[in-house]
Amino acid sequence: MKTETIDVAYVAGLARLQLTPQEEALFQQQLGNILGYVEQLSAVDTSSVPNDPIDPHLPTNVLRTDEERPSLDREAILANAPKQADHLILMPKIVE
Repeated sequence: MKTETIDVAYVAGLARLQLTPQEEALFQQQLGNILGYVEQLSAVDTSSVPNDPIDPHLPTNVLRTDEERPSLDREAILANAPKQADHLILMPKIVE
């Protein structure tokens, strides 16, 4: 990708930045340098790198097993509630 095809003023406008012409020229040059480095990376031989996106050093399943456990006591929870009715915690209405 050539840097002439990237409109720095347009991108600055999307970011709501006001750039001077000198800043636009500077950013155009810096962007060209960045894209030059990216082009260098495309020349690197990656044929020996596996295409598997998952890191082979990570465990495949880090979730705990799903097993039944005792829950909290309903009466103890309701005892801490500021308001309750019919075994439910009453909350203030926040939607108008």
